[in-house]
Amino acid sequence: APYAQRAKYMATVVNERGLSPEFLSQWLNWLLARKISVEQMRRLDGHASLMCVEFRLSVPDELTPDELRAELIAISAAHQTDVALQPDNVFRRQKRLVVFDMDSTLIQQEVIDEIARATGIERQVAAITERAMQGELDFKESLAARVALLEGTPVEALEDVKRQLLFTEGAHYLCRALKSAGFKLAVISGGFLPLAKHVKAELGLDYAFANQLQVTADGRRLTGRTFGPVVDAARKAELLEVIAQAEGIAIDQVVAVGDGANDLLMLGKASLGIAFNAKPRVQEQARARINQKSLANILYLMGYSESEAAELQLLG
Repeated sequence: APYAQRAKYMATVVNERGLSPEFLSQWLNWLLARKISVEQMRRLDGHASLMCVEFRLSVPDELTPDELRAELIAISAAHQTDVALQPDNVFRRQKRLVVFDMDSTLIQQEVIDEIARATGIERQVAAITERAMQGELDFKESLAARVALLEGTPVEALEDVKRQLLFTEGAHYLCRALKSAGFKLAVISGGFLPLAKHVKAELGLDYAFANQLQVTADGRRLTGRTFGPVVDAARKAELLEVIAQAEGIAIDQVVAVGDGANDLLMLGKASLGIAFNAKPRVQEQARARINQKSLANILYLMGYSESEAAELQLLG
């Protein structure tokens, strides 16, 4: 294909169960149909079956990023195989800050639902949580409604939840690798600060921001209210910028990872926004998607091979 008026991209293709012949056939046919040239190809995984390949692509200028993303979402969905497309520039492998959502991202649960479980109002709270994550409810209003249901809950319930937290597969591996590589890491959550601080300590993160729960004067029970700035979608994006500025890191060097509508502005602000096992609306709008079990797959999108990630584990 002629190389005038073409853009350079890096496509990372990953499926933990292996790249099927059917997917590879459709992928190669799509490249041919779109007159996209493969300049370089590198296998990133070290498994018996082919799991992850990185392609350096030369793409005709008339193909817009939005057009490419829509077509790749369709191919990905048909084969349960993720295809992440990024501009192939100097910043792709020069990221320095990764910001994570907490609930259903770094951990498997929604913490407010876990707190509610102890008080017998799990169903009411979970219903509001799900509608908020789907973008059907204003976050501030839904947060206030959910927290109000927690009025009178013993503070000890938070300690119980800490003990029950289930970290997402690959969370520790990913964070160890990134810290060894010199990254700054943050959790910015629409959940609650005591749990975010626990996650920060467990994973060795540098920053933790979340909503603050008000307690009674004797410190024994929740009042059903929060205090301080609400960590909603706008606040998440703002905090991402604040951390980057404090660390002297350019936005082009920032990665954000989340799963809900509340994460969209944060994902859009970062140069690489990754929708991790996310709601459909979030997958449609995010620049990249991972629909695999392990967070460690994020390392592939950042250009690290499996052997390089293993080396980083030894340094941590």
